[in-house]
Amino acid sequence: MEYLLLIHTNPATIAALSAAERDQTFAAYMAYTEALGKAQVLRGSNRLRPASSATTVRLREGKTEVHNGPFAETREELGGYFLIDVPDLDVALTWAARCPAASHGAMEVRPVWRRGEA
Repeated sequence: MEYLLLIHTNPATIAALSAAERDQTFAAYMAYTEALGKAQVLRGSNRLRPASSATTVRLREGKTEVHNGPFAETREELGGYFLIDVPDLDVALTWAARCPAASHGAMEVRPVWRRGEA
């Protein structure tokens, strides 16, 4: 079953890291990504640009509204994701707990709804 591991972090926390701490964090993400690959569960991953670069689109009363920025004001923002294919939620949660973001942000684990599923 596929699960999307959504990385939620506070950009200010990351910005406050020293250069050495940022390098260490980057290395931890690289090692995590490598571990997912070696386990053959990684289906895709990417880092996202800051929420300030987002555009939100809504349809209201038949008219399209386009707004700069994220949908909601929050300290934490969606910073990236890993799409994994594992047997069940327990395994997905184990992988989420191993992600570096679990120690400096939050990991949201969400099952992917496949076509034809009820």
